[in-house]
Amino acid sequence: MNDFFDGLETREPQVREAQQFEQLREQLRYAKVNIPAYADLLQEVDPEEIKDRALLARLPVTRKSEMAKAQAKVPPLGGYTDLKGRRLPRVFASPGAIFEPQADSEDFWRTARGLHAAGCREGDLVYNTFSYHFTPAGFMLESGAHALGCTVFPAGVGQTELQVQAMAHLRPHFYVGTPSFLKILLDKAKEMKVDVSSLKLGLVSGEALPGPLRAEFSDGGVDVLQAYATADVGLIGYESKSREGLLLDEEILLEIVRPGTGDPVDPGEVGEVLVTPLKAGYPLIRFATGDLSAAMEGVSPCGRTSPRIKGWMGRADQTTKVRGMFVHPSQVAAVVERYDEIRQARLEVSRVENTDVMKMLCEVTAASGLGDDFTRAVAESIREVCKLRGEVELVETGQLPNDGKVIDDQRPIE
Repeated sequence: MNDFFDGLETREPQVREAQQFEQLREQLRYAKVNIPAYADLLQEVDPEEIKDRALLARLPVTRKSEMAKAQAKVPPLGGYTDLKGRRLPRVFASPGAIFEPQADSEDFWRTARGLHAAGCREGDLVYNTFSYHFTPAGFMLESGAHALGCTVFPAGVGQTELQVQAMAHLRPHFYVGTPSFLKILLDKAKEMKVDVSSLKLGLVSGEALPGPLRAEFSDGGVDVLQAYATADVGLIGYESKSREGLLLDEEILLEIVRPGTGDPVDPGEVGEVLVTPLKAGYPLIRFATGDLSAAMEGVSPCGRTSPRIKGWMGRADQTTKVRGMFVHPSQVAAVVERYDEIRQARLEVSRVENTDVMKMLCEVTAASGLGDDFTRAVAESIREVCKLRGEVELVETGQLPNDGKVIDDQRPIE
């Protein structure tokens, strides 16, 4: 079994940096001429001069808030791509209220590399439980699996009993999805006394993989590794068998900057992740993910020479990810606006038995005077707005801290 996806993974670091900056200059040349959203932003930029990270840091940062405004003015994609017709087979709704394109190129989101590192090989049957509805997640991993020569079962989420029956019949070798849904499926199979032991490997993403849950999978015969990707830029980082940080994808440039700025932090310091993809089709320049991470020193023991980051370490803003879905402060505000009785609210996110749990604390003028019908109505609003279930607890006026926090993520960072 070949440990490496291609020769790019073992390049000398200085060779990689030089080649990636040549790709960057090509992207800048392309974006400046062909992408309306960047025509003005890059007007004073000479692509030929951008030869190192100090010069890269002088380029403007691309933020979702700016893209959302541009898309509202120039639908559907705000002038951030020139894809159309046969070159634009799909458009998706992305977390953060923007829309994303898919180009017609093979493995557009570059997920094959992460799948390969996790042990996925040609001929494998991949059981894909990422959603195919609205968001690109299902297609992101499917395209990578197809690039490796795999067959994909597009399972999506939900209908756990039917899923277990399908797994028993299809005998898939490789799982793709969130770690929490994998646990749900394995627990359901055990409850139904159905043999799903064909499942041996997996690539999980969309949420944290706590150490105890990884160990539980391993003890049950399923070895999973993690990937870090976004709907906007595709694969960012992935684990290898050494499980020491996340290796950066070979076709991106990643920077760690002080949150809310474009200024690089010192080596090893936690900051916001900026990503510039180096493949044609959707040339986002210094895209701000809103995620926090930090660079790691040294080279991975697995033999790959790509730089590494420590993985997801929280959000630069109060946005958080729950069971694979982003939850934004604006969504909490949208729930509050529906009810005159609620003065303010705080959404607490915790983890119970390796499952993400949400609870909205709602400060009302007279908590004791509102009954179960009210809390059920608020809970239904949470589900409608956030697309996730959440509990509701009413508290008296003045009980919530006056610290400006709308989302309180209490989950430990593993």
